[in-house]
Amino acid sequence: MCLILIAYRIHPGYELLVAANRDEFHDRPTAPLAFWDDSPQVLAGRDLKEGGAWMGITGAGRFAALTNYRDPSRVLPDAPSRGHLVSGYLQGAEPARFYLNRLMTRADVYNGFNLLLGDATGLYYYSNRASGFQALTPGLYGLSNHLLDTPWPKLKRGRRALRRVLECGSEPTPDALLRLLANRTPAPDAELPDTGVPLEWERWLSSIFIDAPGYGTRSSTVLLVEAGRRVRMVETTWVDASRREFMLDWLPLE
Repeated sequence: MCLILIAYRIHPGYELLVAANRDEFHDRPTAPLAFWDDSPQVLAGRDLKEGGAWMGITGAGRFAALTNYRDPSRVLPDAPSRGHLVSGYLQGAEPARFYLNRLMTRADVYNGFNLLLGDATGLYYYSNRASGFQALTPGLYGLSNHLLDTPWPKLKRGRRALRRVLECGSEPTPDALLRLLANRTPAPDAELPDTGVPLEWERWLSSIFIDAPGYGTRSSTVLLVEAGRRVRMVETTWVDASRREFMLDWLPLE
């Protein structure tokens, strides 16, 4: 993922709302959103190159999502796939806090990442480019390829759009969340961050929906967890304009 927008316990009808774009190289093999054959409790897309994932849930109330931390000056060529941080959590039963405490002892073997984990105890954020993890309080959050709520133009634009959806007075819908994820407007040059990539790439990467040569937004995913724990998860895969939708009961284990 390269953009995740989160509304956590701020809408009366929803425990959690997530709108996220996965940006990746076009030639990286990927399986679309589905329940996994080898782990039927996991609902997620899958990276077919390494076997990991970028965002998913389980019926036992486990949620995980990941973005990379962009820093070309600190790349470990033989680092393990960060997608296993998502799949490992979803396929396991370890409480989020325990998983993160254990991860922090070995996080430096990975390239930079941001990880969101949820379970019955709450929603947590951790980056191996920061110290410790934090339990998120109710609020509106954005995560791109820097730390949580770093005010990059795409993140600020996405948060404003999500707030408008929540405040419009009507029920938030998957289509409304997917529309905000489809914004291809680049940021003005004066507002671009300097993340160590060429200026042309900073421009391409500055929009909510990315369309660059050989790289861009591969899929958009929205997750709606009702206060009564009914879940709706919708994914649009842009390479073939296909759409997949799943409903399930989300029953966090105490």
